Amino acid sequence: MKLSLPGKAFLYSFVSLIIFFILYGCSRNPVTGKKQVTLISERQEIAMGQEADPQIVAEFGLYPDSALQKFIREKGMQMAAISHRPNLNWTFRILDSDVINAFAVPGGYIYFTRGILAHLNNEAQFAGVLGHEIGHVTARHSVEQQTKQILGQVGLIAAVVIKPELINFADVAGTGLQLLMLKNSREAEKESDLLGVEYSSKVGYDAREMAKFFQTLEREMNVKTGGQRLPDFLSTHPNPGDRFVRVTRLATEWQKNNNKTDMIINRNAYLQKIQGIVYGEDPRQGYRLNNVFYHPELKFQFNTPVNWQYQNSPSRVVLAEPQGKAILLLTLGQGRTPREAAQVFVQNAKLQVTEARDVTVNGLPAFAIIAYQVQQNQSGQAVPTLQAVVYFIQYNNLIYQLAGASSPNDFSQYAYLFQQHCQSFRELTDPQRINVKPERITLVNNDKRQTLRELLQQKGIPQARFEEMAILNGMMQQDIIEPGTLIKLPARY
Repeated sequence: MKLSLPGKAFLYSFVSLIIFFILYGCSRNPVTGKKQVTLISERQEIAMGQEADPQIVAEFGLYPDSALQKFIREKGMQMAAISHRPNLNWTFRILDSDVINAFAVPGGYIYFTRGILAHLNNEAQFAGVLGHEIGHVTARHSVEQQTKQILGQVGLIAAVVIKPELINFADVAGTGLQLLMLKNSREAEKESDLLGVEYSSKVGYDAREMAKFFQTLEREMNVKTGGQRLPDFLSTHPNPGDRFVRVTRLATEWQKNNNKTDMIINRNAYLQKIQGIVYGEDPRQGYRLNNVFYHPELKFQFNTPVNWQYQNSPSRVVLAEPQGKAILLLTLGQGRTPREAAQVFVQNAKLQVTEARDVTVNGLPAFAIIAYQVQQNQSGQAVPTLQAVVYFIQYNNLIYQLAGASSPNDFSQYAYLFQQHCQSFRELTDPQRINVKPERITLVNNDKRQTLRELLQQKGIPQARFEEMAILNGMMQQDIIEPGTLIKLPARY
């Protein structure tokens, strides 16, 4: 392509701007003391975290356990105080998600899921992961990654198999969630591993336990199936094969260099703290079984497409066709009536409506539309980017918004399926589906010297779950467990 003079002028200006940023957009890295190219000041970094935090909390919810929330705050503040950035206004939260994950966003915001808490097996492991995430903030890794993306003109997209235009339609790529999708480089991970060792060791914990937990994560990844609501720890945290060896070496060297021998592990104390924590998906917040989504608290159900990816959060249910060609989305509509909710949605999503009608869905008043969304191409022409079927259904003083969307080229293939699933929404009345309870971590005191496999057999755990239980406890099935050893098992109560 041949540039015109105005085009060349723009290009020169743009390149000059980039050079200016590289030359003058430098700051001192708080950890290394070296100059770091960044377009984001500390004030902007803090503002990013402040903006992201309520979005993240709204998306995943806080785990409703005040004692555990207090525990992570106290341990987090203790470690932040000896970090390279003690003056940040640090925030530590536990999210109500079963995915095994911990992550940080700029400005001092650290998040653990209840899923990772359930899989940690002592306070030293918890402290090591906590120190690792604090390290991402103190070394400004997220800020550095954002700067690289700005300089490289790389857009932020959600790490799920959905086309970008469908992600935008589903509104799952907000600022807070975008920050979660920033993958750290291996160099950043190595630096955070080193900082995790340093910070957790300084407050007295045996950082070698953090290395053991990385092995648990690797095993979990090998058996994990299905969609995730958060990017997996090992996806957002690239995991070199020598990580266990390297972290063990770093922790051992730190203890030797600082003449420390009696480091804290606190296995039983930690396990007692997490006893009763919800394990796996919490069906009270909605669950899918045999291709039907049930919500016991709100008492509704609807059919879901077979073999579609599934993500459930407090604010939405998203189902994605395996190749990312279509999505089905359930959210709450805004308005007092189905028609009013449709008007608000059409305006906010900038849709062009081709069909609209009042309907009844299994006895419930509803309003249905078929619409499309357009964007301007490089030539300035308005081009349809997606087409959707949306039902607005009134039930128990709420408006439920069920939308199916795909590209215009694929819409004819999915339109009937969208309508089928939207029209399957109905009241949930089955007591068996309403009264379901989540599994929770319970502690079993092993009564004799035996293998973990023998204990699992003794406790009636299905053999298909043996490896899952071994990973949960950070053990191998053939490991010998001594009398008096606490073992985590799931139970419904």
